[in-house]
Amino acid sequence: MGGVIAVPDDVILARAYLSRVAEPASLPVWDWVRREGPVAAAASIRRGLVDAAVADATAARRSTADAHGDLEAAQRHGLRLVVPESADWPHFALAALESTARRRLAGWRRDTSGARPDHDRGEPVPPLGLWVSGSADPTLLGVRSVAIVGSRAATPYGEHVTSELGYGLARRGVSVVSGGAYGIDAVAHRSALAADGCTILVSAGGLDRPYPTGNASLYARAKECGLVISESPPGAAPHRHRFLTRNRLIAAFSTGTVVVEAAARSGALNTAAHARELGRSVMAVPGPVTSAMSAGCHQLLRAEPDPALLVTSVDDILLLVGSIGEGVEREAPPRGAAGTNEAAGLRARLDGLDPVARRVFDGLPAWRPAREDELAVRSGVCPREVIRAIPALRLAGVIDVSDDGFRIAAQLRCSGGSSG
Repeated sequence: MGGVIAVPDDVILARAYLSRVAEPASLPVWDWVRREGPVAAAASIRRGLVDAAVADATAARRSTADAHGDLEAAQRHGLRLVVPESADWPHFALAALESTARRRLAGWRRDTSGARPDHDRGEPVPPLGLWVSGSADPTLLGVRSVAIVGSRAATPYGEHVTSELGYGLARRGVSVVSGGAYGIDAVAHRSALAADGCTILVSAGGLDRPYPTGNASLYARAKECGLVISESPPGAAPHRHRFLTRNRLIAAFSTGTVVVEAAARSGALNTAAHARELGRSVMAVPGPVTSAMSAGCHQLLRAEPDPALLVTSVDDILLLVGSIGEGVEREAPPRGAAGTNEAAGLRARLDGLDPVARRVFDGLPAWRPAREDELAVRSGVCPREVIRAIPALRLAGVIDVSDDGFRIAAQLRCSGGSSG
């Protein structure tokens, strides 16, 4: 791409080293790199000149991590390392992880008990780098995308529902995100590919060794029509804790997460928990009350105080994650001629706005306010353009503003009108 400045070699080498030296989702290491910069952070870790928490997280590999070897292996396998300094880093998708990490960091520093973050569980922090292969644009991750996750031991019911949802979403231009495992994950990827759509496969191990090996052909097809992604370098084994830390990326790369089938103890519930923490929509498909594979879904639907949203179709999902043209309440009748005329005038002003402002308006939820970052996700408009569109929408009188964010103007909400 013309005009794009290449990332310096020392930054790429440092990020490759950092990707190997620490396990994914280490809060102390992420904070150290954030404060020191990747080159200085890598050098200080290699020499052991770091604080105790960073030393604990990196001591096992600081002398043996081979950045050159990992980059050479990546090149042999058709992989590239995407870093925060790259033009194709998915800043938009990872913004919520950044915010969550800063809050978690503040809480950790206030903790006077001396407790340190749990490295095995992983913290909701952005990755230090992403090993990527595929044809899709990483910068669009998190824009008009839905994660579909569930049990590896899927039932015929779960596979049928997943196939319908994955195929239907892909046909509507929605990227389908999942983890490449057997069961629900594999069906989600394959149904999106069957619709000639885009799928994002997020792996727990190095991309040179697809796991499970029986899904190697699925990895290859996902590269052709989407992306395969891992924060672990080539050769990294898919250890159990890496699946748990990987789940936060599945949640971050998606506008919302749908759990189709999940047992009472399931990794899919971990993905749903990450999605909820990141402010993403969490959805669940109900199953037979006699099926142990749906017990986790029913648990999500009963959860208090924030139950998952029940979905049974593609239209249900698009209504919740923001389809273009959605956003105005259609059930309430007009409340008198004066109110109707006023709403008609507001809609006429909306019709006169530019297409970007219209898309931002269409991304507004029907029943509640939303902030700029959520509007960007729902409308598919970059955050900078959302911010630029807000004054025009306010001037037109089609949105109301409060401390909680922006919402459709009250006259439009009660008029039963549509922006489409």
